[in-house]
Amino acid sequence: MYKKVIMSAIFLVTGGWDSVTAGEDPNWAGIVRQAESFVSDVEVHGFLEGRGGFRLLEDKYEKDMSVMETRLQLDLSAFPEWGNLKFKGDTLGDFVTGDTHFDIREANFACSPLEFVDAKIGRQVLTWGTGDLLFINDLFPKDWQSFLIGRDSEYLKAPSDAAKLSFFSDWANLDFVYTPRFDHDRFINGERISFFNDGLGRISGEDAVVHTDKPNRWFGDDELAMRIYRNIENYELALYGYRGYWKSPGGMNLRGQAIFPDLNVYGGSIRGALGKGIGNFEVGYYESDDDQNGSDPMVKNSELRFLTGYTQELAKELTGSIQYYVEQMTDYDNYRDSLPAGAKSRDRSRHLITVRLTQLLLNQNLRVGIFGYFSPTDQDSYLRPNVHYKISDDLAVEAGANVFLGEYNHTFFGQFHDNTNIYTSVRYNF
Repeated sequence: MYKKVIMSAIFLVTGGWDSVTAGEDPNWAGIVRQAESFVSDVEVHGFLEGRGGFRLLEDKYEKDMSVMETRLQLDLSAFPEWGNLKFKGDTLGDFVTGDTHFDIREANFACSPLEFVDAKIGRQVLTWGTGDLLFINDLFPKDWQSFLIGRDSEYLKAPSDAAKLSFFSDWANLDFVYTPRFDHDRFINGERISFFNDGLGRISGEDAVVHTDKPNRWFGDDELAMRIYRNIENYELALYGYRGYWKSPGGMNLRGQAIFPDLNVYGGSIRGALGKGIGNFEVGYYESDDDQNGSDPMVKNSELRFLTGYTQELAKELTGSIQYYVEQMTDYDNYRDSLPAGAKSRDRSRHLITVRLTQLLLNQNLRVGIFGYFSPTDQDSYLRPNVHYKISDDLAVEAGANVFLGEYNHTFFGQFHDNTNIYTSVRYNF
């Protein structure tokens, strides 16, 4: 049925079948036959989803509805002899903003020009690294607003407009990603989530939406990311490199606009069997290229980041994991000395523990889980309970919450306290 809809759209645009059947244009008839043959090979998938959620606490800077939307996704794939074509797009009716959006998640062409080379060019969702909802060497854009308001967790990964080349050899494999124009995070800016505004010294939201001065030149403000990896005795080892910009605002200019300073990242990771489960370790050095010695209070300092984790099946259909994550600012004394009188300083280090528990029930049709972040240094936490029930192969329902707790309103999770929300959804897959 979906392929007939696509063909009908083609014929409506081109004038329909009449000119073909009447024999007015034999060349056009050949083009139509080729188009029909191509469309008949297109795989069509997607879903229709309704999702709604509300804040549990009063937030004078945001609407009571955290999410209220209808989403239609179309996922089209074609596999001609010369490569693979992929398109995935969402049409979104957003009742919180009153707008209709069209978000292209993927629109790319993939091929293998040589036996040892894969290429993918166009809009795509990229990811690497070893963390579970924690990212060190994954410098591809994230959608933090979607993550916190109760959208499906797949929308945490925002798309990149990039070219990816993968080279394979017996010694090691290389992934190289070039983004011709900077793709920043869909970060918290006050439009949907209230947060602690350093410039105002208080919580703000729709009353003070963040304005940015972002790098925006094609082939001038570009990004490069690289990963070299190989397996040794069932352990995957990887080295990473990145040249670009802080993905979320990392400073402010003299006009009061949030900026994305230059950033270089160098890191590595290892993941493999450990005891009865899987262990991982990852490290990254964030070199803030616009503030090499940490003496500019308007630009974020360089940082060292560490992550270690472990995952194991605890019982039948019950899986548990734990992670320990650290961010440590370098040149801390210079940072402290550069602050204006009376300004509140950040801590040198931020420590974070995550715990995930997932239970599968009813022949794996029911998934009950919770993911929690806990920071002993910030004295705050973030809990993500979730229940997902697969009614049939096509129909599923989900319910969950985003719960923020904290001693102070300026810490990473504490600032989101009034954004605590619950949500539910119904999704029909086709």
